[in-house]
Amino acid sequence: MSTRRHLLLAVMLGLTLGCAGARPAEATSDEPEALTRVALVHGGAGPWAVAGYRMGDFALHQLGLPRGSFKLEVIHHSPAQVQYTCVADGAAAATGASLGKLNLSLVAAPAPEDTATTFRNRDTGQSLTLRPSASFVQRFRDVPREKLGEAGRAVLTLPDADVFEPVAP
Repeated sequence: MSTRRHLLLAVMLGLTLGCAGARPAEATSDEPEALTRVALVHGGAGPWAVAGYRMGDFALHQLGLPRGSFKLEVIHHSPAQVQYTCVADGAAAATGASLGKLNLSLVAAPAPEDTATTFRNRDTGQSLTLRPSASFVQRFRDVPREKLGEAGRAVLTLPDADVFEPVAP
């Protein structure tokens, strides 16, 4: 078995063992699957990428679209700073949106507080814009690199309102 395959299996086992426990009813995604999806797209499952995953998963349900839909458009606004742009990778992991499908885009925002992601159903025009909640930003703004995985797992256990909030149109 290849080293990469061993590593992936070890990560999946670690995620499975590290994610045991109850989760609020709002957190609808299967924890090991969610963390694996985020890690495959982003390279890790830190809190900001997992928040993007949670936002994307929520938006799919609200818009009535399946993962991978070409009807979905995702536009992420954030400064060009890693933790804020990580949200876009998490949203991509949840929704299947991608640069290659031309349904994922990143727009430069002037400040961290302008970070928000818009999910739009191209067929109906219905859209939803979400941003990290103030409590999320305060708690996860400067997580040390060695604690990113633990923090990402924690984000999956939080109620939606502790991770993200809607932006009024």
